[in-house]
Amino acid sequence: MKINFVMMMLLIIFAKNIFANDLPDLGDSSQATISPHEERQIGLQIMSQIRADSRYLDDAEIAGYLTNLGYKLILSSNEAHPDQAFEFFAIRDSSINAFALPGGFMGFNSGLILASQSESELAGVMAHEISHVTQKHLARMISGQKYSLLTTLGSIALALLASRASSQAGTAIMATSQAITAQSQLNFTRANEKEADRIGLGVLVQAGFDPGGMAAFFGRLQKAGRFQGNGAPSYLRTHPLTYERIADMENRTQDLPYKQVPDSIDYQLVRSKLRALEGKPREAVNYFESNLKERRYSNETAERYGLISALLREGNNVRANKELSLLYESPHYDTMIRLQENHLLGDVIQIERKVLYSSAMIETLAARVKFSVGLHSEGLRIYKAALIIYPQHRALIYDYAAALLYDGSQKEALKFINQQLRFTPNDISLYQLQAQAYQADGNTMLLHRALAESYIRQGDLPRAIDQLELALRSEDGDFYEISSAESRLKELRRRLSLSEE
Repeated sequence: MKINFVMMMLLIIFAKNIFANDLPDLGDSSQATISPHEERQIGLQIMSQIRADSRYLDDAEIAGYLTNLGYKLILSSNEAHPDQAFEFFAIRDSSINAFALPGGFMGFNSGLILASQSESELAGVMAHEISHVTQKHLARMISGQKYSLLTTLGSIALALLASRASSQAGTAIMATSQAITAQSQLNFTRANEKEADRIGLGVLVQAGFDPGGMAAFFGRLQKAGRFQGNGAPSYLRTHPLTYERIADMENRTQDLPYKQVPDSIDYQLVRSKLRALEGKPREAVNYFESNLKERRYSNETAERYGLISALLREGNNVRANKELSLLYESPHYDTMIRLQENHLLGDVIQIERKVLYSSAMIETLAARVKFSVGLHSEGLRIYKAALIIYPQHRALIYDYAAALLYDGSQKEALKFINQQLRFTPNDISLYQLQAQAYQADGNTMLLHRALAESYIRQGDLPRAIDQLELALRSEDGDFYEISSAESRLKELRRRLSLSEE
């Protein structure tokens, strides 16, 4: 049903623009013939299908890292409109690919992240994709290609869903849709790709990354495509590379001063986390054990982090707890004692952590390990201590709230979640945790209200309306809560009616 709704929305927009003039000059975002709101709604509907797919990586730390890296680039761009929304996410797929969807949604395959050999290379790909959005390339393709692009965009969600039952079916659907549109888009796409290279490279330099990262990564992909034929990286099929493009990137960077930029610890940890998710759990454990034994790594801390993640995935929690002590004995660390008052949590905590290469991801993993072996009080202490140093780390926030609920402290969990929602009122995961807390507290009215707010932010108005109707049928709401729900329901029905006109 929702795939049909996506396609219907696209058809309406294409019908509006069927008699549009020729494509505007590249880079002139004012000439896009689709409104930002229409573009965002298309993106939200496609994302509702992607989020439902098993390959969507619903991981706060991986998404958080991509978001932090993305906004570091966006803030260095002179092209980004202040009202343009961006959302970065990962797909568990070994193929090397990345893609931008309407509305600023950007997906990165795990295979692409792992194929990058430095953070500057990953940032180069991301800067290129961001430039496609800031230059309104996709919006103009929607308007300019009319019905042919409908097949491509609509099939993104369709192929992901089909891949659940059969990976070959999903590949076949995607390949067919690409074949239909390949010739009609090729010249236009090449022009866009060249512009995205030029603007993306400038963004990369302004953000402080190695400007050679973009050319190095694309050059490696080009060589892989030349030798692999039909098995070439997926990125080449959606982003055609030419010798001219590679040469242009190299020419633009050769006069720039050489800049060696060290990778962040989070880049290394995210890669280790993705490696730990690959293949069977035992294979992942063996991979990290072999690397540590033979010292094949650039950072021992990241390698041990990957081993512990793989052990947790395997269910070997006791050994994961033992390996945690070895992680903190890594020679990369220095010890620091901190005594700080946490006003948010309301107590004073002594923190003893080796922090030279410390990361919120390491603290989150440590707390999860403690919970996995039944050391709940120790795990809660780690969460509290880490939140003092990393108060905005989403995984810590979600984990701490979930840990409180697991421990039967729903009142404390609700207080914490509601405080966090004041800072990030559009956080889908917080509303889902809030719903769990209300359910544990026996408040049916507010349980459905929280779920409604979650669906609203996912762009799923029908399900949000259903939840509000359920909330109003409950018998545990006070006058204020009932009035608020009625007002919200009226607003959503009006919004849904306007979107269907």
